[in-house]
Amino acid sequence: MRHLSPTPSPPPSPLSSRRLFVVLLALAVVVNFSGLFLTIIGADGTLYASIARTMALRGDYVDLFANGADWLDKPHFPFWITALSFRAFGFSDWSYKLPAILFLLGGAGYTYLLALRLYQSVEIARWSVLILLTALHVILSNTDVRAEPYLTALIIGSIYHFQRAWTDRRFVQLLLGSLLAGCAVMTKGLFALVPIAAAIGGHLVITRNWKELFHVRWLVAAFLTFLFFTPELVALYLQFDLHPEKVVFGRTGVSGLRFFFWDSQFGRFFNTGPITGKGDPTFFFHTVLWAFLPWSLLLYAAMYRRIRPAAGREGPREWYTVAGSLVTFLMFSLSGFQLPHYLNIVFPLFAIVTASFIHDLGGVKGLRNTQYTVIALMFVAVGLLHGFFRPGVGNLPVSALMFLVAALIVLLPRLFRASGKEIVVGRSVLAAVLVNLYFNGFFYPKLHTYQGGTTAARFANANFKDVPVVQLTTRHSHALEVYLDAPSTSIPSLASLSTIQKPFLLVLHEDDGRLPFAPVGSFDDFRITMLTARFLDPSTRAAQIKRYNLYLIR
Repeated sequence: MRHLSPTPSPPPSPLSSRRLFVVLLALAVVVNFSGLFLTIIGADGTLYASIARTMALRGDYVDLFANGADWLDKPHFPFWITALSFRAFGFSDWSYKLPAILFLLGGAGYTYLLALRLYQSVEIARWSVLILLTALHVILSNTDVRAEPYLTALIIGSIYHFQRAWTDRRFVQLLLGSLLAGCAVMTKGLFALVPIAAAIGGHLVITRNWKELFHVRWLVAAFLTFLFFTPELVALYLQFDLHPEKVVFGRTGVSGLRFFFWDSQFGRFFNTGPITGKGDPTFFFHTVLWAFLPWSLLLYAAMYRRIRPAAGREGPREWYTVAGSLVTFLMFSLSGFQLPHYLNIVFPLFAIVTASFIHDLGGVKGLRNTQYTVIALMFVAVGLLHGFFRPGVGNLPVSALMFLVAALIVLLPRLFRASGKEIVVGRSVLAAVLVNLYFNGFFYPKLHTYQGGTTAARFANANFKDVPVVQLTTRHSHALEVYLDAPSTSIPSLASLSTIQKPFLLVLHEDDGRLPFAPVGSFDDFRITMLTARFLDPSTRAAQIKRYNLYLIR
């Protein structure tokens, strides 16, 4: 009689098991929403909020105004979306941030779909989503909202639909890809097309699929994309090209169309436009190191392996993610104008590359050592920051959630049947959630008390209802304008005060002098997007802080 071996026990459930993935995904979504009710951060966030607020109040969706003057810099799409949110929900912190967060979550959905399509692996698709939603700068961008959450979703969505347009030969996919690409152009300009074209074109070039590269469908896509971003061109023409007498950038005769097609993109790249910066070819190499935490070291390793496969090893199955992200990375590295949040738009591609790398690893030891070291360093850094900055304690709901997440980090192997690799990934996700809950629950609320324009506006709303506020144009605070319930006016100098009907509140920065009588309020002010060690240190902070003084003029 043949010996019967015992029935083998089922293998441990992978991270792709529904229960564990749902728990991790829910916490990742929660931490991205954790900054929803926090104060809008200046200068860019409050500037964009004030532009959208003016648009909603005026009902004018063509012209962009800032500080009462025509404004020419960013395209219209994010302002249209935010203004509609303001009209629907009123003016608040959360109504400004909500559309951006929802867009980013939509981008996470497209990341899942693209990863699943390219690798036919639910595990890689789910890891990609978790990596994207817990990357440090993604969560930060959902707290300090600018254009990047919109752009991130539009670009990855466009890549997904164009990839399907090629493989499925369906016009509806080409139409959707072009629509999202057109909206991306109306969010950031023509350079938003670079990661899209690099992803699709790069894959076709590397795989030497010349016939598909020069297929007529891409001409159709280019035409449709242009068609979809024509509303931006019409708005710019009506506001600027039709009115050459308007003063923009200190001169007249400024063309909105020329700015859109050249100055806002190529002018910044070559540092020859009206808005300039300082470029450093190594800037994004070290920026990714912290912006993509806790996954940055794995990303570097994944990119190295993808670009330089070992001898005899089969090459990667797809080049969309590598080509789209690296071409964009190179373009930004060579640009004369650089900001950390620029690379957020390729984080979905980074996430897919990283997830596939983890999936293909043969062992867990290197992964575990790398990630546990990164997690330990993150915890140490937050502990040092807390002890140094001393934001205080008292946010009970956030504290309870942080305790729950910390317990999950410890108990993860017992609560879920997961193998060694999945435990490491799960703990990395939870560590990122824990760190960012601290930032949004403790660090940023304290930091926001040093945004003088916001605190001055809230004081005026509570104590001087409906009294107009006047501020100097040279010190115009968009934070004050956004949070103020009463009308606000800017004047070029104190000599213009005689033209203002009394009573009114005058805001004076301490660098602009003081009036010969006591202010009704005085508020700490520091540019909180440019933190320094001397500001973070309580013993030297007072010397770094300026004061906003609020005077009642009767």
